[in-house]
Amino acid sequence: MNNETHHLFVYGSLRSGFQHPVYQYLSKYFHLIGNASVQGKLYDMGEYPVAIAAEDHTIIGELYGINNAAEFDYAIYQLDDYEGLNVEAGETPLYKRELATIQCNGAAYTAWIYWFNGSVDGLPEVSSGDILQYMQQKNKPQA
Repeated sequence: MNNETHHLFVYGSLRSGFQHPVYQYLSKYFHLIGNASVQGKLYDMGEYPVAIAAEDHTIIGELYGINNAAEFDYAIYQLDDYEGLNVEAGETPLYKRELATIQCNGAAYTAWIYWFNGSVDGLPEVSSGDILQYMQQKNKPQA
């Protein structure tokens, strides 16, 4: 693990606007640096979005920094567990946590991101790259 990187980029249920209970955990250990983006494609899995790296598309999310560097390993392990990385032998993790270049407030950061570790074939693409905007459109009553 690269202990020098204490930033985390989130694009789905961990975003502040998603109102997911796990956000309370995230905000206990991390502070919001700002709205951010990464090169990738976003897909709708139904209950939550998944993302894959892609150079010709942008995903909108949030960049976070750890409050206390000494707690990073513990905090990220808990998030790994939530994201399904800590699996039983023989099981395939739902995500893989990797370093990516994140754009935030006009600067480039290196941050951890959870990329989807499966096939996106047949999944609806979130073309805006913003799951919150997508959910608002999806849940809007049809005229």
